[in-house]
Amino acid sequence: MSFLSRFRTQMSGWWHNVPMPAPDANAMPIFQSWHTFDLSCARWIPLDSILITSARQRPRDNVLGTHTARESRLVLVTWNVDAFSPVPEARISALISRIQSLVPAADIVFLQEVSRAALSELLATPWLRDSWYSSEADTTNWEEQSFASMTLLSKSRFGDARRTAGEAALGPVWRIKYPSRFGRDALCCDILLPPSGPSPSPTAPGAATATSASPSSPHLTRVRLINAHLDSLPVQPSLRPRQLSIIAANLRAAGRGLVAGDFNPVLPEDHTLVGTNRLVDAWTELHPSEPGFTWGVDGTEPFPPGRLDKVAMVGLEAYEIEVIPPGTLERHQDGVAWLKQEQEQEHDRPLPWSDHSGLRCSFGLMRTESTPMVCNSP
Repeated sequence: MSFLSRFRTQMSGWWHNVPMPAPDANAMPIFQSWHTFDLSCARWIPLDSILITSARQRPRDNVLGTHTARESRLVLVTWNVDAFSPVPEARISALISRIQSLVPAADIVFLQEVSRAALSELLATPWLRDSWYSSEADTTNWEEQSFASMTLLSKSRFGDARRTAGEAALGPVWRIKYPSRFGRDALCCDILLPPSGPSPSPTAPGAATATSASPSSPHLTRVRLINAHLDSLPVQPSLRPRQLSIIAANLRAAGRGLVAGDFNPVLPEDHTLVGTNRLVDAWTELHPSEPGFTWGVDGTEPFPPGRLDKVAMVGLEAYEIEVIPPGTLERHQDGVAWLKQEQEQEHDRPLPWSDHSGLRCSFGLMRTESTPMVCNSP
């Protein structure tokens, strides 16, 4: 790696206040903006990056606040939404409606295989406009890809750097362009969690009041979230080991975090990659005797069912995880006949929202941590 590339990576991490692993010319971070929908101009606009990433508002990465297990709990939904089936707009609309109905509600949504048509539908969805921050406002960050990953964070759970005391905050968002046969990347972001335990007494020396609390609080805890879609197909040599290794290195640089999405474990060696990278597979941790298949369960695929979608963690604890099967669209749903002729001959079978099931996982900071995680933030 050239000196210039190494310097650029280090400066990007410093400017955006992001602890990074050792520079890697094959896994360069490309920072982008969070977006919020602005009613006054009726469009998605970038949040002011200064409010999110200023070094003056830097969290202490090596300090664990006094969180309790339930108070620090967050709910993640991850779903490969299928870029290739017909009527992507109707399918993504139904799928998002399902996520909207979940109880407990999702705080974080990872979507993979979001097509350009599906993205337009998502960005026009009133619920998302009102209640969510989006990693995407258009396809600018996708380059020439026909689909990509997208991350959504709930406004009810996360604020920007102007947040009030006790509210989790947004950190930076960026993509890692790792080696891929399909032009895929890892969509990364940091969230900053405040202490959930009792606040210190305002009369105690050095105690912070609710009005004076800020993101520079020493008890803010950084958690890194990585939305991943690893390479598909049993092509040799496989790039999935390299991709997950890069992801794991970025999680460890932050000290704690998770990677979730479509891992595409289609070769025997793929099933050991999570453990090899010293990550904890939430499904096998909580349901060791259950298959947890997220693909191929309806018998229509030429391959056996598989647990293609996973949630893997470091420095976090999974409390619950469940598979969310996709619903279906009827052929004339909303008055639209969408089936192709060859599909019509299959007895007008309804179209699933996706060929994958989703996963819902609730997680939080580990209840005990023997050694503080020290990161290389400036």
